[in-house]
Amino acid sequence: MIIVTRLNDSRFAVNPDLIERIHETPDTTLIMVDGAKYIVTEPMAQVIEMIARYRARIVSLAYDEPQATAPATQPLGGRTSTGPQLGIVRGSGGGGRVSPFPTGPQPTAAAGSTVTTSSPLTTSPAEVR
Repeated sequence: MIIVTRLNDSRFAVNPDLIERIHETPDTTLIMVDGAKYIVTEPMAQVIEMIARYRARIVSLAYDEPQATAPATQPLGGRTSTGPQLGIVRGSGGGGRVSPFPTGPQPTAAAGSTVTTSSPLTTSPAEVR
């Protein structure tokens, strides 16, 4: 959040991610994504600088966090991942089942031969409606 000042000298915080536009004609007006308008005493250049400092602080906090707060790693084949694992939704009509991606050994080709595998993401014409 950034702190700005109304024309009556009251201060308030605004989420800069929700600012759609900033006008300076002659007063600085913050126009929010929901259509709300706030007239503030700070010049447009200062508001833009506050937004830049706010975003830089957020990025800096993300990199300065200790690893103890990171989510537990989950095995994903021979690698590890800190995010959710992906799956494939099979079937049609609302109640699809989620099948995890295969994590076992994959087929390998001998020298001079080819291995043909079917993609789990292909759909037969009967499944398309």
